This record gives sequence, C-alpha cells and structure tokens, in this order.
Amino acid sequence: MPQLIALVDDDRNILTSVSIALEAEGFKVNIYVDGTDALRGLSQRPADLAILDIKMPRMDGVKLLAKIREKSSMPVIFLTSKDDEIDEVLGLRMGADDYITKPFSQRLLIERVRTLIRRRELDANVVMEGANAEVLRRGDLEMDPSRYRCSWKGVLVNLTVTEFLLLKSLAIRPGHVKNRDQLIDAAYGERIYVDDRTIDSHVKRLRKKFKLLDAKFTAIETLYGIGYRYQESEQTVPN
Repeated sequence: MPQLIALVDDDRNILTSVSIALEAEGFKVNIYVDGTDALRGLSQRPADLAILDIKMPRMDGVKLLAKIREKSSMPVIFLTSKDDEIDEVLGLRMGADDYITKPFSQRLLIERVRTLIRRRELDANVVMEGANAEVLRRGDLEMDPSRYRCSWKGVLVNLTVTEFLLLKSLAIRPGHVKNRDQLIDAAYGERIYVDDRTIDSHVKRLRKKFKLLDAKFTAIETLYGIGYRYQESEQTVPN
C-alpha cells in the first residue's frame, strides 16, 4: 500500500506543490494547515512520515513534534526558514530526523522522504539483510537492526531511525573514532548533504535519552575537532 505522508504548513502554495510532487511519486498525502489541525488528524489516521513547518499559527512545528514524540517515533522532517536556526536545532534535539531550509528542491525533499521511509521499514517489511542481521551487544547496550530497537540495561530506549543508525555506526566498532562525515554517511547516505551541527544535535539528543535512564552514561565520547567514538567498557560483550 502507498506510504502516507502528513504535510503540515500554513502556506497553501507549499501544501499544493509538495503534495502534488509526493503524489506523483506514489505517496498518499494528508495536508494540514497548522499543528492543532495536524495533531487531531494524526490521532485519527497515523502517518508513515510527517513533514512539518516550524512557524505556524495556533501550534508551531516544535510543539507539534513534542506532542508526536509522546506517542510515536515516526520519521519527521522539518521545513525551516533561514532565520529559524534556534528552532531548527531545538527540533533536532527533540527528535526530528532531518530538516530542509526554504526555499528547497522538491527532488531533495522526496529523496529524503524515501530514505527515511526505507529505514523505517520494520517487521514484515524488513529487507532480507535486516532480517538476518544479528543483535549488536556492547556491554549494557543492545541493538536489533532488524527492528530498529535499542535497549540499555534491559530498558527500551525510544530512538529515531537516524539516532539508531548513528549509534550503531559508533557501537559497531568500539574505540574507533568516526568523524562527522562518516556519521553523516551512516545516518543519511552519501547522496544526502547535511551540515556538521546536525550530527552534533543528534548526538546530544542521544546522550540525553540515555542519561534519562542512566545518569552515569558516558559511552559516547567526543573528540573535539575530530568526531565521536563509542567508549568500550570492561563489561563489553563481544558481538
């Protein structure tokens, strides 16, 4: 069945042009003019991915994302203006998977939608490589690539797909440093460009989620000016 996209923006021109482009690529699209309208619609008909404008009346994109993350980890892409940098970074820290700055290329948006949806395919829709992937165990960390499930000390950690892929890239080779370009490739693919601060925002979000479960969590180490690495502990269990 066609994947359902929730498109939320108070600009009617964007709603029209983007929905036409997405439908031409085989997606189904539900459009909403603000966050309040979208929250009501998503509760009645959940989507596979949401594209949210930040600046909207009644409920903006950041507040809408916070509401979505209370119940869902579906991929979310932010549409931002050039002067929305603070809200953009805040959104990424709250769990958005990506952002695109206006004015934007519709082809780029569609490519990012496809990339995030591919990563979101779980259970019956998992590709054979994912279905056969072994569970990754690193001490208290356990990651199941076939279902994008992650746990720490036996407690489930609700990660976005991008956060999962970033953590997996680090944890798969403990002690090895990954620079930001390598992490961008792991999380977004070589065809998608994002800047360094996007990776930094995702890493901060990852740390925050783990520290909520374990205040002593220090496994993700920053090497300033270089990148990040997963710090192997003495209790690490070989995969």
